[in-house]
Order: sequence, then structure tokens, then C-alpha cells
Amino acid sequence: MPELPDIEAYLFALRERVVGQPLERARLLSPFVLRTFEPKLDVLEGREVLEMRRIGKRIVFGFPDAHFMVVHLMIAGRLRWKKAGSTPGRKLGLAAFDFPAGTLVFTEASKKKRASIHVVRGEEALADHDPGGIDPLAADAEAFRAALVRKNHTVKRALTDPRILSGIGNSYSDEILHRAKLSPLKWTQKLSDEEHARLRDATVGILDEWTTRLREELGGDFPDKVTAFRPEMAVHGKFKEPCPVCGAKVQRIAYADRETNYCAGCQTGGKLLADRSLSRLLKGDWPKRIEDLE
Repeated sequence: MPELPDIEAYLFALRERVVGQPLERARLLSPFVLRTFEPKLDVLEGREVLEMRRIGKRIVFGFPDAHFMVVHLMIAGRLRWKKAGSTPGRKLGLAAFDFPAGTLVFTEASKKKRASIHVVRGEEALADHDPGGIDPLAADAEAFRAALVRKNHTVKRALTDPRILSGIGNSYSDEILHRAKLSPLKWTQKLSDEEHARLRDATVGILDEWTTRLREELGGDFPDKVTAFRPEMAVHGKFKEPCPVCGAKVQRIAYADRETNYCAGCQTGGKLLADRSLSRLLKGDWPKRIEDLE
């Protein structure tokens, strides 16, 4: 799922292309993607885009008279900028938005079809799409800590819960926890003052660095390769590869259709965290420490 740095890259590119421009036509290729019926999508046609903003992982187009179009990419949704009049393929295409300079194409590479478009009017209606998490880049240390300890969760869950922190998902949470040298299973209410400070510094640092990196990579182009797996990442998607800090092999905790990657050498003092499925299968043969894997 595109996360805060990816969404900011989209916004950066979209502001250059559509702000100040009229939406000439909105074409739905898959009717299910539009989840609202009033206001109608075509009410936006002919109106100028006044602003682009982000609500967590949602992209918001602002129009006159407090009309907003909220695009949620979910896991497999992506945006493409094409020449004017382009139409995406029927298999992946959800919608196309025509502007004077080009066409914004909305696709989704998944059979589950979770991506969505909502059209709303008024700031109050727009606020309904905000899960309520604080912006990790805007919150001071006190607000950051208060959000984390309000309930006792693992730090992995807290980082990825949009009701706690806004815009962070599976990939960047792995990178944040690796830099903070914290186990993903550490409980938020058991973090020391020093660990809270490390976690906040790592959160701000990782998100800032990747936002800057992704913008610089664009070089004026539109983001075409938005992915959760990047070669420059330290641990996310790097199972069994060497940690760039200590050299230990990156480990994982697999659950359902997602996994958490971590370095036992940097984050857990060498302890291997139990995988919910594999550790139950192996029982007494499950390795407890890095040395047991040799």
C-alpha cells in the first residue's frame, strides 16, 4: 500500500499538473470504485482544482464550493499520468480524469477491488474520511508519546494503526523500527523515555528522508513505480538478506497475507521472534537465537 512518502510524491507531481486546471471530464470505467452518490462525480466537471492535500494515505482534490474528491489507493491502486484522452486497459482501469495537459488514470492490480473514490461537500464531510491518527511529521514529542501510550499495543501495530499515527504502513514501519533498534513486539506502554525518543526520531527521519528521496527521483516525471519494496531499504522485503548495519540475516514474522521484517542483531538482542505459523509447527525445534540458525 502506498504510504506517506509515496502519497507525498503523488501530491508533488499532481500539484504541478492539475492545480489551477479544470477537470474537463471524469470517466468511470468500473462503477464500483465510486462509493458515494451525492454529490455526483460529474458535478466536478468544468471546475478548477484549487488544491491537493493528504489525509493519511488518501489523496484529496479540492474544488470550488468546498467540493472534494477523495481517492484511496488501498493496496494495489495506482495513479498514472498519460497523454490527453488516454484510457486505461479494461482489466486494471478504474477511472480516468481528463485535464487540459493530460489524463490521470486510476488503476488497481487486484481482484479484490478495494480502491475507492468518494465525492463530498464541506470540510465536515471530508473529516469523516480521517481515521484520526496524528501526523507523525507535525506532532511534537509530547503528542507523539501520548498517541502511542493511550492504549497498550505492540509498536508495530501502533505505527501502522491509522487511528494512532497517520500515513504509516507495513514497509516504513519496518524501516522505522530497525533504525530505532526496537523489537516490533515491544509494548508501547513499556517503552522507556529513551526508547520513545529513539522511536520518534526514527519515525521523522525515515519519513522525511524517503519523502525527499522519492521527490528527487521523479526529476519532473510522474511516479510510475510506486512499490513497497525498494532495494535501498534496510530490512523490509529483505528476508534472509544481510542487515546493512550488523550483517545478521534479516528475519520475518509472517501472519495472514503480510509479514514483518526485522534484524534480530539490531532490534531484539539476538532473540528470534516466534512466527505464528512456523514456530507452532516446529514447536521445540524452533530456533530461539541467531546462533541457532547456524
